[in-house]
Amino acid sequence: MIDGIADGTLVALVGLAGGVLLGLAARLGQFCTLGAVEDLLYQGSDQRMRMWGIAIGVAMLGSFGLIGLGYLPAEKVFYLSQAWNPLASILGGMAFGYGMALSGNCGYGILARLGGGDLRAFVLVMVMGVAAYVTLSGPLAPIRVWLFPVTEAEAPAGLAHLAGRLLGISPVPIGLGAGFGVLALSLASQHLRASPSAMFWAAAVGIAIVIGWAGTAWVADQSFDAVPVVSHTFSSPIGETLLYVMTSSGSSLSFGIGSVAGVWTGAFVGSLIKGHFRWEACEDPRELRRQIFGAALMGAGAVVALGCTVGQGMSAFSVLSYSAPVTFLAIVAGAAIGLRQLIEGFAPV
Repeated sequence: MIDGIADGTLVALVGLAGGVLLGLAARLGQFCTLGAVEDLLYQGSDQRMRMWGIAIGVAMLGSFGLIGLGYLPAEKVFYLSQAWNPLASILGGMAFGYGMALSGNCGYGILARLGGGDLRAFVLVMVMGVAAYVTLSGPLAPIRVWLFPVTEAEAPAGLAHLAGRLLGISPVPIGLGAGFGVLALSLASQHLRASPSAMFWAAAVGIAIVIGWAGTAWVADQSFDAVPVVSHTFSSPIGETLLYVMTSSGSSLSFGIGSVAGVWTGAFVGSLIKGHFRWEACEDPRELRRQIFGAALMGAGAVVALGCTVGQGMSAFSVLSYSAPVTFLAIVAGAAIGLRQLIEGFAPV
């Protein structure tokens, strides 16, 4: 506890601050993973994928900057402290990506839709949160642990750290160099550079990830208790938020709960600013059935893969964990299969 404020409350406030940025980026900047994949595959536009690259580049620069300054201990970062399971990354990522396509958004996107008044998103949030917890600590947990055991890594499980060990140098310049490279490639598009708003909100997403690392690392350093050093992800935190809403007297706040609340708040404010807030419901039971199935796949897949489009695609990528690029590519592959089913007509779900 710091100055009379519980650690859980402090990290929840950190999560809230970053989550608000993410929610605003979704609504005001149209930052969306599925939208980026769909634009690239079916519209011939790579602008939103380049926005994702800007966010990753900014997050990498900030994260490795924190590591270099000693503010972010790599050995405490979740994605670097766990041994990588390639099969979990591939299967979990593909399940998540396919479910994302069926649902029409990832967990982060669903929260943003909910902030805009989409009542279908409320159902999907509930389903995804429950599915995540069923897989994380419910009836499916023993099967998950048996198939995809999670063990501690002997050394930081990151690409920059591996390269640093092989070259006998610090991983920090390697990570910073990679961040600058990703940023430069993303900004190579003249069309994107002509859109200051797109670049601003993409950078805001990266900053939100860095805020998560910096805030939780600071609380962990000041606290006498074990405080996880984490950043944003939207799979088990959605289930954690549902549990807190129902049993707050028997549980405590966390970074994930603050993050979920922040995204909803930011998306709500953003929808009001844009004049897009309106109550929406699903009129087609078949569509809702498909989306519910997709949300369940996302919840389970994200737990297996140890993260979602934001957890693996942003937070884990920002520290160049082994799992991040493989999981992200698996998510994109799963989403591509799902989109093809919906757009070009595989057998209906």
